[in-house]
Amino acid sequence: MTPDLEVVELQGNESFRVWYHGYPFRTVRWHYHPEYEIQLIAETSGKYFVGDFIGDFAPGNLVMTGPNLPHNWVSELPEGQTVERRGLIVQFPAEYISNGIAAFPELAHTQKLLAESQRGLVFCEHTAAAAKPIFEELLDAQGCRRIVLFLSLLDLLARCEHRQPLASAGYRADPEHYMSSTINQVLSYIGENLASDLPEADLAELAGQSVSAFSRYFRKHTGMSVVQCINRMRINRACELLASSEFTVTEICFLVGFNNVSNFNRHFLAQKSMSPSKFRSCQQLNAACLSAA
Repeated sequence: MTPDLEVVELQGNESFRVWYHGYPFRTVRWHYHPEYEIQLIAETSGKYFVGDFIGDFAPGNLVMTGPNLPHNWVSELPEGQTVERRGLIVQFPAEYISNGIAAFPELAHTQKLLAESQRGLVFCEHTAAAAKPIFEELLDAQGCRRIVLFLSLLDLLARCEHRQPLASAGYRADPEHYMSSTINQVLSYIGENLASDLPEADLAELAGQSVSAFSRYFRKHTGMSVVQCINRMRINRACELLASSEFTVTEICFLVGFNNVSNFNRHFLAQKSMSPSKFRSCQQLNAACLSAA
């Protein structure tokens, strides 16, 4: 079965995402994403799938997956029962950690961990127990303390001598192949045409479905409506341009498909908790700090 692409959204003032979810939840499906992920199961037991690996999990299951490695955890619960906090999750982009290692040679010992996570890694109970309070504090941490905790978690995992690979040595993640599935073709089309109008009817035609069937299909696979997903992808693209180009905020607004600046600013603030201008200033400050280091 082809995995779905999960769009991981970072706020403008963060370099990694920390969150938790319950069960059932929209992201509980066979999926992949370009970001590294560390997940600690807090409640329930069941089966988990990483690449071509299938195993049993229970509370204390601590797993790290590398970029584009498909994965899923399926809890065994009576029909109708739900849990509020099944898993604690940290997700971070590959380029951010690569830049960090380049800036701080002291992080070089994490490179082996990152490389091994391409097959998925499960950690021993002792490491999982030590990781739990770090996860708990990370959920509410701010500023420098947040970075300290994240690095502590990476260091803990890097120093675990009893981590075990999950997917077989010959398994290779293939994101180009994954993108051939219907939902991923639609997401790819949206990504390539963000500056254009993207009527849901046109996307439904691309998928070979009626509008109503496509709307249900899209929400099932992404956990959000078509409009919500398009707006998220547009804001994420705007963040890339704000950080890496000299286009003005107004130019970026139209380049990513918004029809007026006030609408763009409103969506940006809602998703990133800051204005586009402030986001750019924060990125410039971070770059200056890394250069100075």
